[in-house]
Amino acid sequence: MATVQTAFFIYIFLSENRKTARMMKRQFMGLGIIRVRREEMHMPSNSIGNIAAVIDYVEAHLTEKLDLDRIAEAVHYSKYHLHRMFADTIGLTVHDYIQRRRLTEAAKLLVFSDKPILEIALTAGYESQQAFTSGFTAMYKISPGRYREKERFYPLQLRFSLEGSFKMLEQTQKQQWDITFAVPEDIPCWMELVRLVIDGFPCLEEEEYIRVLREKIRTKQALILKDGTMAVGILLFSSENGSIDFMGCHPLYRKMGIPKAFLEKVMGELLRGKDISITTYREGDRADTGHRRAVKGLGFAEAELLVEFGYPTQRFVLHREEGGDGSQ
Repeated sequence: MATVQTAFFIYIFLSENRKTARMMKRQFMGLGIIRVRREEMHMPSNSIGNIAAVIDYVEAHLTEKLDLDRIAEAVHYSKYHLHRMFADTIGLTVHDYIQRRRLTEAAKLLVFSDKPILEIALTAGYESQQAFTSGFTAMYKISPGRYREKERFYPLQLRFSLEGSFKMLEQTQKQQWDITFAVPEDIPCWMELVRLVIDGFPCLEEEEYIRVLREKIRTKQALILKDGTMAVGILLFSSENGSIDFMGCHPLYRKMGIPKAFLEKVMGELLRGKDISITTYREGDRADTGHRRAVKGLGFAEAELLVEFGYPTQRFVLHREEGGDGSQ
């Protein structure tokens, strides 16, 4: 017991002084007293707070050279643990988050500044305008020059915010989701979630989206699930054509079955007897962070290829079994 307490004390001390840590770690490893990194101590940790610290650091140094080594050093984690923790929490790798954030800021500069494209490319971390053009076009489906000409900014990835109480995440019992029709007072928290999951909805313009949202709320075609005052699941649907027009789940809650719960409510109560359709990224789209896989995981089958708002997408359909009783 004394050895465990001693090792724990040493661990806390090393966490505060990394230079001394490296020297003392080598010494204590030789004695068999300390053998593991912070994450291997099986200590209780606030992973949300840890990820928030990583995001704060990345955002503060977004225009500088960033790699996993530097970030891990700054937040006092091993590269392996940082990579695993970030991807598991956010749903993106650190590298992908940085790339998408830089391209979003670059897109903003293209629209709202007169800076040369080469200067924007270098600020975004690219070594040449050609490399920047290739990366930008792969994500936005349009060249930087054409994007600038359109004078219409839309984000690829906004800064990830982890503010909230997240009470549902602390519950160990099976959840009974209270999915309700949204009301006008829900619009602020609804839009906070939209901005958090913006990666799944290219070409989304907030003003137009809010206009549609208000109409969907008025006609009772907008569903919401909240954890306290925070929206953790949202869905827009069309009663007329049986389509899901927008479905978003807070990344921290994505493993709790919320999209499936929304789908079951729509199938069983609101769109009974209809095939249900949804559109998402085409296969192989580098901008897709997993939305296509998630849609297929819900049972949707591939349908026709589309172009929506100038962006290549694909329609998916969930067919009803004969009888239309809302079951699959």
